[in-house]
Amino acid sequence: MAAPRTILLTGAAGGLGTLMRGILPRYGYELRLFDVRPVEGAPDAITADLGDRAAVREAVRGVDAVVHLAGISVESTFDKILRANIEGTYNVYEAAREEGIGRIVFASSNHAVGFAPRPLREGDPLLPVETRHRPDTFYGLSKSFGEDLAQFYWDKHGLETVSVRIGSCFAEPRDVRMLSLWLSPEDAARLFHAALTAERVDHTVVYGSSANTRLWWDLTTARALGYEPQDDSEAYAEKLIAEQGELDPQDPALGRLGGKFTTEPPIWPY
Repeated sequence: MAAPRTILLTGAAGGLGTLMRGILPRYGYELRLFDVRPVEGAPDAITADLGDRAAVREAVRGVDAVVHLAGISVESTFDKILRANIEGTYNVYEAAREEGIGRIVFASSNHAVGFAPRPLREGDPLLPVETRHRPDTFYGLSKSFGEDLAQFYWDKHGLETVSVRIGSCFAEPRDVRMLSLWLSPEDAARLFHAALTAERVDHTVVYGSSANTRLWWDLTTARALGYEPQDDSEAYAEKLIAEQGELDPQDPALGRLGGKFTTEPPIWPY
């Protein structure tokens, strides 16, 4: 695929969107910003709700691709998840189809497979992308839907997607669990760039993390796009373990990818 020039970045005011606003332009992209909240320092950003189909279609018109980060990024009530993450993602895909957009990068999540068993010992097989959906929350359920929607739009309409099952994307990992799931902001941009420019992706699911020493999942499909992660959470391991201790082997959530989200009842708002 020819390198796209203009990208619609949804969720531009959110945590990950804010990080990408500062990094993706270095790859030569012009960003059209979209969020339900005003984007600080970006007076030309589109402020609209994903439920507003006309606004979404207008936002999509004329761009080369979409990086879809918008939606509720934590657990919430089903009604809120339905509107923002399920109906909103449908509106993005339908607008992209109507406007002839060829590719979307969709921010999925590890919580789409949160009940999947994770590697427990060194040498255990890494979790493959073929793992069936086992969402651990309404949020994870919405990401499972998004991946299936992406597959449908590829099979039915030829709209390509890379669904990125993001772990935890922060400037640095915040707890011991994140040592296995951390995606550095710079590696996130590298992965999104690879997803936007790979020659053909159909619908490809990839895990989104850095090259972590304690990695739990298989990055083969991400690397096949041209992604070469450069960072490793191990640089933060000594400090985090000294503060928090190693993961408790007696914790019933330890064996599942989603951790505490597989054992604790939802508490709203998260």
